[in-house]
Amino acid sequence: MPPSDATSSADFPPLPKGFALFLFAFCVANAAWLATALFTGSWLWDAAGRLISTDFLNVYAAGKLALSGAPASAYDWPTHKQLEIQILGYDFAGYYGWHYPPFYLFVAAALAALPYAAAHAGWSAISFAPFVAAMRASAGGKTGFLLALSAPALAANVLIGQNGFLTAALIGFTLAFLEKRPVLAGICLGLLTYKPHFGILFPVALAAGGYWRAFIAASVTAVILALASIIAFGIEPWLAFLRWLPVTSNAFLSEGRAEIEKMQSLFALLRTLGTAEWIAWGAQMALSGATAFAVWKIWRSREHAFDLKAAALSVGVLLATPYIYLYDMVAITVPIAFLVSLGMSRGFLRYEIPAIAAAILLVAIFPFVKLPVGFAASLAVAALVLRRLFFPLAAR
Repeated sequence: MPPSDATSSADFPPLPKGFALFLFAFCVANAAWLATALFTGSWLWDAAGRLISTDFLNVYAAGKLALSGAPASAYDWPTHKQLEIQILGYDFAGYYGWHYPPFYLFVAAALAALPYAAAHAGWSAISFAPFVAAMRASAGGKTGFLLALSAPALAANVLIGQNGFLTAALIGFTLAFLEKRPVLAGICLGLLTYKPHFGILFPVALAAGGYWRAFIAASVTAVILALASIIAFGIEPWLAFLRWLPVTSNAFLSEGRAEIEKMQSLFALLRTLGTAEWIAWGAQMALSGATAFAVWKIWRSREHAFDLKAAALSVGVLLATPYIYLYDMVAITVPIAFLVSLGMSRGFLRYEIPAIAAAILLVAIFPFVKLPVGFAASLAVAALVLRRLFFPLAAR
């Protein structure tokens, strides 16, 4: 079970030395990658001293529109793109679209009140803090801290200013708080509705396990967020969001405008390999359905440790959605953290640590292979969960 607030890091046994060194090497690699990017013109500013166009630009531009009294314009592609060009001071190929529910405009507006570079770097730092806290709550003490710093796709999130840290933190906190603080867990889950496709399996698990207080708290939180955004920005952003949602889905998933090979799902893998779209959708829906059924069965059982249930749900979330990018793969640290917690308290199974290391490496090699290796990493972690479920006494 996740540690309580009163649990100290001394209550957790140390990680196996070889695995700890592996994670520490990733910490060093992440730091070196970011430092190199900064000094070679690949982060924040290019070699000519210009601001670099990255995913964060869409958040900053949407925030500027919200602050100017035109929040609905964030969903208008031409208007939004023109402001992005204005912010950078030069035109660029492509477009960084704003596709979030209107209540995420609160975050965007707060960031847009700062200079661009400060907002970009500051967002990474601000969102990384709860991610670290969530990993410590999931794995306990220094282990959680080490897992957070060595997270695969950490550098990718920082370089482009994405929200993978926030997504992983909310998933981690929801699970870490669920047993002893269900209302707080529900609030975290309600906040996760800013990316609703990462919450689709949580109602299945909560209903199966009878966590109704968390379920209600999540629903109330989502409603409050929606109402707060209507009070602050009016109803127009919601109408624009709903109007552009199918257009966005078609552009990203059907037309592949956002480089579908960067997605880390079964759907993306099949489309990258040239499979017909209907076949890819059929396979993804079958996988999502099977994953939902497995989560239901696991969470209905009273025999399994909570850490194992949490690992099953958090990796299931990664498998069930077709829309998951490399930066979202930071969230694979959540099921890994629960598996590590289980291993430290009950003993690691044979080859379990090498398999976890392999999953981390799979995500890390994406820049060199440009394939949905994150999907393979999720499958590897899911296999470890299933092994714990069906062969808990496997040779150690």
